[in-house]
Amino acid sequence: MRAIVCENWGDPDTLKLGELPVPEMGPGQVRIRMRAAGVNFADTVLVRGHYQEKPELPFAPGLEGAGEILEVADDVTDFKPGDRVMAVVSTGGFAEEAVCNAATVFPMPEGMDDATAAAFPVAYGTSHLALAHRANLQPGETVLVLGAGGGVGLTAIECAKAMGATVIAAASSAEKLALAADRGADHLINYTDDDLRAEIKKLTDGHGVDVVYDPVGGDLAQAAMRSMAWCGRFLVIGFASGDVPQFPGNYLLVKNISIVGVYWGAYRTRDPEVFRNGFAELTRWWDEGKLKPHVSQIFPLADAPKALAMLEGRQSTGRLVINIDG
Repeated sequence: MRAIVCENWGDPDTLKLGELPVPEMGPGQVRIRMRAAGVNFADTVLVRGHYQEKPELPFAPGLEGAGEILEVADDVTDFKPGDRVMAVVSTGGFAEEAVCNAATVFPMPEGMDDATAAAFPVAYGTSHLALAHRANLQPGETVLVLGAGGGVGLTAIECAKAMGATVIAAASSAEKLALAADRGADHLINYTDDDLRAEIKKLTDGHGVDVVYDPVGGDLAQAAMRSMAWCGRFLVIGFASGDVPQFPGNYLLVKNISIVGVYWGAYRTRDPEVFRNGFAELTRWWDEGKLKPHVSQIFPLADAPKALAMLEGRQSTGRLVINIDG
């Protein structure tokens, strides 16, 4: 089968279009003819061999995608060949076929196309888990979203608004903030031009924010943490800046701040009920028109390395998607 092949650990530009054996299927699994795949920052970590899970070489990266089911194991009863689905896979999204556990496969909601479905599971799943489960976000609370114009940032805005929160979106450009406003953000901060802490203090009348959603890390994380309200929850989503922040324990103690890690993928095996319940609510929000996934660019399969480099360089807005047949 055609696939983007990772033969050795390295930068995204070491990947190439080639062929891999069709993956074997085991009990509890399904085989999917992939039509589109989402591009995630985690893929860039995966191909360098630095991800939490390290697959055997060679392999095809790609952690999520959408397509049609080709085959199901004898013990799988929830799906049948021909079903249009979106799925979370350990590897193999950037390939013509992928095999994964049926527990991480979800029916494609009515009215959703392949590209949108391919970019849906990881970003929305992460944001829902972070805000609803890890932060226990309550209606009326204030959420600061860093990297608000990126793929996960935009989904965090939509999820927080669906839960009744006030959202402060912070991003590095007017273009990204315009997307955040379109997704429902109540307040906007351009942290390239304005002082993040000063703007948050002004917008919250000195109260601070109840929840910080941070996929960026670095200096922004430090400024956001120092802008939190009493008993605030700081959600560690990722480190797109490349800088893992270190938080001063004395400040956390004085304001009763919680630093909360969010590793959404681990819930696939450690707590699948939480995993699937999150998707049930996300599907309901989609049906109610509360979610508007933003796919900014679609690449042919051969250009997957280019898409990964673009994402890693923070040169994109919204989600990037790979057209497997392109």
